[in-house]
Amino acid sequence: MKKIVSAFVIASIGGITALGLNQLIQHPVKEVKSQIEYQPPVKYVNMPGATPPSNVDFTTAAEMSVHSVVNVKTTYSVQEQNQIIYDPFRGFFGQGIPQQQQAPTGSGSGVIVSEDGFIVTNNHVIDNATKIEVTLNDKRSYTAEVIGKDPTTDLALLKIKESGLPNMAYGNSDNVKVGQWVLAVGNPFNLTSTVTAGIISAKARNINIIENNPAKGLNPIESYLQTDAAVNPGNSGGALVNTQGELIGINSAIASNTGSYTGYSFAIPVNIARKIISDLLEFGEVQRAFIGINIRDLDSKLAKEKNISEIKGIYVSGLTAGGSGEEGGIKAGDVITKIADISVNNVPELQEQVSRYRPGDKIKVTIKRNNEEEIVDLLLKNKNGTIDVVEKTAVETVSSLGALFEPLNSSEMKKLSIQNGLRISKLNAGKLLSAGIKEGFIIIYVDKKKIVTIEDIRTVLENKKGGVLIEGIYPNGMRAYYGFGM
Repeated sequence: MKKIVSAFVIASIGGITALGLNQLIQHPVKEVKSQIEYQPPVKYVNMPGATPPSNVDFTTAAEMSVHSVVNVKTTYSVQEQNQIIYDPFRGFFGQGIPQQQQAPTGSGSGVIVSEDGFIVTNNHVIDNATKIEVTLNDKRSYTAEVIGKDPTTDLALLKIKESGLPNMAYGNSDNVKVGQWVLAVGNPFNLTSTVTAGIISAKARNINIIENNPAKGLNPIESYLQTDAAVNPGNSGGALVNTQGELIGINSAIASNTGSYTGYSFAIPVNIARKIISDLLEFGEVQRAFIGINIRDLDSKLAKEKNISEIKGIYVSGLTAGGSGEEGGIKAGDVITKIADISVNNVPELQEQVSRYRPGDKIKVTIKRNNEEEIVDLLLKNKNGTIDVVEKTAVETVSSLGALFEPLNSSEMKKLSIQNGLRISKLNAGKLLSAGIKEGFIIIYVDKKKIVTIEDIRTVLENKKGGVLIEGIYPNGMRAYYGFGM
């Protein structure tokens, strides 16, 4: 009898265990949650400021901003469009069918800045994309056109054909204070219309994430707003807003060892973004002003070495001949403390303030020389040392080609036994990429006309209709011919 009872008990326990395991497999989240011991949230630590004050309400800001943030989906070309991939493992399952390689895609965010369809996002979100699709919060989708890009600040401006859109109001990033509450709005991991909250952790952060290559005209401007609002892949190009629902930054980067959010995120201040957007709309190219000085942050060691009484401002270590600084009277050894009426205390802050001006603008710069304060008047210049408007780059001027070009030197032409040519330094979506041309290709002729400068290409293609023949050579000496229609 005892054996029968024991067997019954064991069988019952086994049945209950099996039933429990079955429920756990079917509903793992519920079961796991029910067995997690409750942990008090941080606010029970009784630390001041650990939770939002009772009078802080994020709902209005969220409602005002969520409809102005869009999902940006990008498609990229496969290097060999007709390349066939064969998976040897498919044969084991009776599916030995070749598969055509699909074009890779990406996803990010953008912010509607005007009711007629202009959208700001990050350059790295759309760079090199062959197709850009924008989906609104109400699920309407559009193909977007790239109006302009600025790799120096990692910003880009898109346009969709629509009107009456819910655009976001601009705030003033100069008024942002460390410790104030902010919201990050975007599409992390393709989770559309996601809102997270945090505070401004720091201002004028330089995290060295934008490419620095003066040879390509890339002199990065980084003066990020740092926040602890959760930002993940897909949030790039989304909005950072204050509690009034105003745009104060464009979310751009995270500090992470894992690729996902681990505590800090970074946004481009809206005052920088506004100027970039304005330039791209008016000129198609950013009109960047330069003082023409070499600078470095001032610290206690440098202050002691140079006999500077106060560790405040940015040290001028050198000047560009004929630059605005030299002509305005700035000297090596001066310390810049203000641009216009805004105090600057490190290199990112100075770059942020100067980036808001155009060549030809006049500004007052406060300096300290021999520990005495002076104000100098500067006429800002462009990268060419003039106050003229910088014309659109090749990728904008011959926009349908979608390429950046650079000239060849005599030794390169001699090595390839050519007399002329213009090299493609970078390819974006456009006619050349679609035709199969690769970066580095040197265009020698377009429709049998010699090509030396981008002006030559523009002249040949101006009002061109029908087929175009491109002749050229690759750096390895291989000659190639490509054709496409205009």
